[in-house]
Amino acid sequence: MNKENYVKGLVSIITPCYNGERFIKETIDSVESQTYPNWEMLIIDDGSTDNSEKIVNQYVEKDSRIKLIKQKNAGSAAARNNGIRHAQGQYIALLDSDDIWLPEFLNDQIGFMSEKKAFCVCSSYRRIDENSDETLSPVIAKPVITLKDMEAIDYIGCLTGLYDCSKYGKVFLHTELKSLLDDYEYWIDVIKLSGTAYGNQKILAKYRVRKNSLTGNKKKLISKHYKFYRTVLKQNVIKSCISVGKWAVNGFQKYRV
Repeated sequence: MNKENYVKGLVSIITPCYNGERFIKETIDSVESQTYPNWEMLIIDDGSTDNSEKIVNQYVEKDSRIKLIKQKNAGSAAARNNGIRHAQGQYIALLDSDDIWLPEFLNDQIGFMSEKKAFCVCSSYRRIDENSDETLSPVIAKPVITLKDMEAIDYIGCLTGLYDCSKYGKVFLHTELKSLLDDYEYWIDVIKLSGTAYGNQKILAKYRVRKNSLTGNKKKLISKHYKFYRTVLKQNVIKSCISVGKWAVNGFQKYRV
């Protein structure tokens, strides 16, 4: 997390893509529609076998701010880290290849960061289904997010998080966690640096809820979170059970119709 050279005011958008041909156009279009023009979008093709590369290259040829990085399939954490290593911007943002930003996302978030004199910010977001229709209710960002708040619940919607790497340097994901909530640990690491993140109450993004997000094995999810609290956050058995309970209640509230 050492400080490195960066381009002041530039936002580096890190987008891992694995077989994302169905939604990647919408994602890129949402970035190109930003009212804040000073950005670069690093799309990391994580060994896709569909037409993702061809689609992305059509944008690369027309917009020099969009860059394609290819790698053998290694998972989203490794892909994000690859993008972060190549990032040149003062600000780092993670945007998955099926999610969408509203046109004012970057402009509002950078202004909000300046207003709060913050190192890290996030925002509220809507949820859409696989047909891009709104589903469920919006997720409203917690106004102030502390490290203690993050002990049981990840309050930062990954697609809305933004931090200033000019202060403490770049933050990387833990690839050794594989699929064990690596993005959750990432935002914990970010907040550890300053102690606090701020949540913009404005709805500035759209998170795509895929079918497997709602119909996954609930027992497996509970086990995954318990293991994360015990092995990654080093919580004792009682605290881990309490954290699982808090996570479950929060999840019920987020996904009830």
